[in-house]
Amino acid sequence: MQNFYVRDIVKATKGEVLCGDMNIPIENVSTDSNSIKENSLFVPIIGERVDAHTFIDSAIANGAVAVLTSEHDEMTGNVPYIRVSNTTMALQEIGKYYGKLMIMPKIGVTGSVGKTTTKEMIACALSAGYKVFKTSGNSNSQIGVPLTLLKMSPDDQIAVIEMGMSMRGEMSRLSELVELDDAVITNIGVSHIEQLKTRDGICEEKFHIQDAIHAKDGIVFINGDDAILNKHKSELRHRIITFGLGNDNDYFATNIKVKNGGVDFTVNIKNKGSYDARLNVLGEHNVRNALVAIAVAERHGIEVTEAIKALAGYEGVSMRQQITDVNGVTIIDDSYNASPDSMKAGIDVLCDYNNNGRKIAVLADMLELGDKSADYHKEVGGYMAEKKIDELILFGTMAANIGDGFNGSYKLFKKREEINEYLLKNLKSGDAILFKGSRGMKLNECVDFLKENYNG
Repeated sequence: MQNFYVRDIVKATKGEVLCGDMNIPIENVSTDSNSIKENSLFVPIIGERVDAHTFIDSAIANGAVAVLTSEHDEMTGNVPYIRVSNTTMALQEIGKYYGKLMIMPKIGVTGSVGKTTTKEMIACALSAGYKVFKTSGNSNSQIGVPLTLLKMSPDDQIAVIEMGMSMRGEMSRLSELVELDDAVITNIGVSHIEQLKTRDGICEEKFHIQDAIHAKDGIVFINGDDAILNKHKSELRHRIITFGLGNDNDYFATNIKVKNGGVDFTVNIKNKGSYDARLNVLGEHNVRNALVAIAVAERHGIEVTEAIKALAGYEGVSMRQQITDVNGVTIIDDSYNASPDSMKAGIDVLCDYNNNGRKIAVLADMLELGDKSADYHKEVGGYMAEKKIDELILFGTMAANIGDGFNGSYKLFKKREEINEYLLKNLKSGDAILFKGSRGMKLNECVDFLKENYNG
């Protein structure tokens, strides 16, 4: 943050200063009292289990120079206390205010699956011509998005903002905070269907990202292979550009070939031409991600060949199909999260990987899938039944349904420690093993265990 002061916080939040100097500069905004930096504003969030107002003294001791509060009516001292009615909403208003000061093109990215990877690829392609600001990790929530906006710098030339939602109204609120030039919608799956009931309902909420587009010539980039997006695309109010594998898309891929741990393919652009491309990550889903990255880059003035060249250096995101060799065994760590579509994509990556030994899938529960959770798990098993999987290992209460759909032998474990023990004894050099499950299942702990303990 630059050129931001306590008086700006007051203006953004319409808060009341209880004490302290209005002219103190603010260089950072934090909701975490433990990792706070010097010259920071501390925003105590009231969560379901913890009210962070109890950490205000700790935050000040660690470097906070100003504090928001919804629980103080009077205060004395040198540290400014700014009284607001709701600290979360105040944080959002600060992010909105600061974001408007950062004059640069902004691209928003949403979708059920692949937001973070798509955001990273778009940023990679744009780096061929810009100093790019991007969301760190997957900070795409009601708190994460305003904190992201507050990290932008006047030195940045273009921004890629990841925007997520888990229930009705959340995308609408985020769209009030960010002024976008363009938006990207990766797909409409069943993540959060427990809250939004149907894919159509999920699509309706995702489409609120278009409310954030303020550019007169704003574009919505959509996955043209997605049936739900195609069904509802007439509801989009801005120009549409499609991407996908089907040749009816504006940007589409042909000649897809898995080769040397990556993918070679041809990028085809309607009314323009074809270009050879290479990704050093696996999966058809990543080809789609690359297509929209190229489309966004071209939209912002970067030559297609330069965007393709930049994407050749893309290396992937932690816990999202990260491929590591551990003493002769290939670990595909896709443990960050899971939905039926991303499960299938992970299985495809395992099957496409060129290894000499067995292909082993370690799959855990997919959470938040609602009443049809068992059916979605069986669907994944049925998809696997058509693939060459040598061994299936399942973990969790719903994962047994994957085994039912698989219609073959599998092992079901109740504890991660049992998985670790089994793999340590049975893995062989040349094996490739996929770890995939919802974040709450913590399969990343199994990945870390193998990296530390497997000696071949």
